[in-house]
Amino acid sequence: MLRPWTLDIEIDKSATKPIYLQIADIIIESIKSGRLPKGTALPGSRTLANSLQVNRNTVIEAIQVLLNEEWLTSQERRGTFVSHNLPISSKSKSLQAESGIAAEPQLPVHIPFDDGHPDSKIAPVDQLGRAYRQIFKRNARWKMMGYSETNGNLDFRKAIASMLNQERNMQLHENQLCITRGSQMAMYLVSQCLLRPGDYVIVESPGYSSAWKTFEKAGANLIYIPVDSDGIVVEDILPHLASNPKIKAIYLTPHRQYPTTVTLSLQRRLELVSLSNQYQFTIIEDDYDYEFHFGYRPLQPISAFSELENVVYIGTLSKVVAPALRIGYLATKNQKLLDSIIDLRRIIDIQGDSIMEQAVLELIKDGTIKRHIRKATLHYQSRQSFMVKMLDEHLATQVSYHIPQGGLAFWICPKYPVNWTMVFDRLTEKSISILHPSNYYEHTGYEGLRLGYGSVSEEQIKEGIMALADILAKARLD
Repeated sequence: MLRPWTLDIEIDKSATKPIYLQIADIIIESIKSGRLPKGTALPGSRTLANSLQVNRNTVIEAIQVLLNEEWLTSQERRGTFVSHNLPISSKSKSLQAESGIAAEPQLPVHIPFDDGHPDSKIAPVDQLGRAYRQIFKRNARWKMMGYSETNGNLDFRKAIASMLNQERNMQLHENQLCITRGSQMAMYLVSQCLLRPGDYVIVESPGYSSAWKTFEKAGANLIYIPVDSDGIVVEDILPHLASNPKIKAIYLTPHRQYPTTVTLSLQRRLELVSLSNQYQFTIIEDDYDYEFHFGYRPLQPISAFSELENVVYIGTLSKVVAPALRIGYLATKNQKLLDSIIDLRRIIDIQGDSIMEQAVLELIKDGTIKRHIRKATLHYQSRQSFMVKMLDEHLATQVSYHIPQGGLAFWICPKYPVNWTMVFDRLTEKSISILHPSNYYEHTGYEGLRLGYGSVSEEQIKEGIMALADILAKARLD
């Protein structure tokens, strides 16, 4: 669709008003003045960001403000347009915020459909407490109070390597691991040490925007590749590899793609291994929820393929033990890259939480972690079954979805176009929290919602699904 629309926007980077609000308010004034008539198509966020020479996320924030305030509307697969029904108030909410006028208080969240958090109520808190106490009763406990290795406690790394080797066929040595404060820190370390400004990273779309921001922070450009029922579409990657020698990495969530939960097929895994070796790009494999699997034995990680030359594997124990315990790890056989990561880790934080690592190690050694995973898997499988029942009873005619073989979330796609602004306004009114689909897309043509069920009760699931069914029916556009 042609978008000949242009607008002179002067940004004052020294002003106290955030840049995204400056952009939003200038567009509002242009709509009020008639320079942007009703129904006018706006350029894409990337085009607008390039013309303004600002970060694309800044433009997305501005557009989201305008969508929320109903100055703009988003049409499925078509783009963003000036609304035909403009707000009655002549003063936008963004201007109210800038002038200090108090906004309406946020209602407390009654039903938090997060993007897949574990249930903290079943975390092995008592066992973890006992492990801490046992550690401090040791005769040589004074040794724990000094510095330890930057890449993590040696015995803890051995335990993680053993787990990855036995359960995921990884064939790793403990010296090929670095323990981090959560998987997001691992992502940052990899990005800063692997990428240079001007490099390109291939990412899944829809995908994990926190990873996208991390790559962009390192100066990389992103290439968005669509995802279907078999995972990332490898065929769409080939033209980019043939024409762009600066592709340095591909970021994947192959076990259960985030956010759609689909599993990358074995055939595509093999194709990516071959392409990685041929074009010498690194596969960054984010295996964020491997542990909770309900079906047959899951496919082994891409990182387990012995012929793969360039790979970084990222995992976490935070979902297994408790979200508040920030324990992540990364593994790579690229010693030069790992040395750089450890050096950067030392600058950021000379060591991790050695005492926590040893406490979790105690839970691994005495079998607590394995028992907890078995218990939690049954718990989440039951919760998932109830979720399926509610979806079938209340949303079967309105959305499509598949049942993932594990994990803690569903991806549901409306069968008809909806007014997303209306959907989220109504959800807010009912105190139901769902992550906005703009978090998963680089454009405004949204396709689905991710509903986490791990941390909500069956009563909340039933109430939330029934409310969502009513909201989607009323927000239907066709």
